[in-house]
Amino acid sequence: MTTQRVDPYEVPGRPCSIAATLQVVGDRWSLLAVREVSLGNHRFRQIAKNTGAPTDRLSARLKSLVADGILERRPLPDEPRHNGYYLTEPGRDLLGVIRELLRWGDRWLAAEPPMRLRHHNHDYTARRVCDHCGETVDPGDIQPEVTATGWTLQGPAD
Repeated sequence: MTTQRVDPYEVPGRPCSIAATLQVVGDRWSLLAVREVSLGNHRFRQIAKNTGAPTDRLSARLKSLVADGILERRPLPDEPRHNGYYLTEPGRDLLGVIRELLRWGDRWLAAEPPMRLRHHNHDYTARRVCDHCGETVDPGDIQPEVTATGWTLQGPAD
């Protein structure tokens, strides 16, 4: 299964992969559905209950996530006559984004985090490491470089 491509040059405004990504998963119900499936909730009723999404909207979002290659439908192990929702490789790759949203919300919004991530017998703490050189990355060390023709960091080139 391949992910439905959204060309970053075809979205309104600055050509940007963030904007293209938001075209696919940029609404509340999409990311919450991905969260639920990642937590092992594969049935529509479970996803609806745990997200609080209106069922008509959730149904549309799940259909879209399947069409975009983020989720796939396949038989449930305990009920092979019924299909459930499962993450594809691109869907699993979104889990880093979801973990970052959780980390940010825990730090800036939640007085007491309602959930924590565990790694073996301790709290999970992500470390940003450059895949290319293996160094630990400080966010201040990252510099954006515009590669879209006709654009600068400030906007369209005049």
